[in-house]
Amino acid sequence: MLNPIPELTPLLKQLRLSGMTESLATRNREAIEHQLSHPEFLALLVQDEVARREQKKYAMRVRRAGFRSNKTLESFDQDFNPNLNRALLKELASCSFIEEKVAILIVGPCGTGKSHLAQALGHCAVQKSYDVLCYTQAKLLSHLHAARATNTYERRFQALAKVPLLIIDDFGLKPLQSPHDEYLHDLIDERYERSATIVTSNLDFSEWGDAFPNKLLGAATLDRLRHNAYRLVLDGDSYRAPRPLPEGTINSTKKQLKKEMKL
Repeated sequence: MLNPIPELTPLLKQLRLSGMTESLATRNREAIEHQLSHPEFLALLVQDEVARREQKKYAMRVRRAGFRSNKTLESFDQDFNPNLNRALLKELASCSFIEEKVAILIVGPCGTGKSHLAQALGHCAVQKSYDVLCYTQAKLLSHLHAARATNTYERRFQALAKVPLLIIDDFGLKPLQSPHDEYLHDLIDERYERSATIVTSNLDFSEWGDAFPNKLLGAATLDRLRHNAYRLVLDGDSYRAPRPLPEGTINSTKKQLKKEMKL
């Protein structure tokens, strides 16, 4: 029997079925060894093609999301935050909140894992085929402000408004200024009850209004964010605690400083 693979390969490439192309020889050997029927052989090839396309879509969604690092729930040390509501975290990881079209608000001191947790939930969403965008508050509003100057504001705004999950990291780290507070209000208002949003902040929930120069605008924005939102409070020590110095380092450093002062 003639080997059909040399003839099939260019045809599969022409049809953009590279998943089948890559596994054709392997699947052909398996079919011969296990005496698979033609439909069984074809099913394996189709599965390979579907798997390749899903992996390609996943990689594209991760790249488009703009995650700052590969933070996942598996790499999140839940023991570091002993008071963390693990049952709630497990529920949020199912991404049902995206279908609910509500917000997740994560607060806690610096270094307790807020950004990690937000991006980890973002990865969960990507794995479930949701599109995600991830920005710090400063970068998000800076992009919108820059879009005003290039007449691309409406297109940029709609992309942010319609994405199924938007992550806004470090809310309130820098006080909002006009017109940035208006951009944020318009975006939250447009997404309200239409899409899901994750917001992280070092501020306690009671302090969020202080980030807005216009208190009325701030109240309206936060009212929409808080409605039916899930809340996660992280506490404990910072992940970013410095490494302890080797024994004797402090004393030797003091001696060196004294020596330099005498000179």
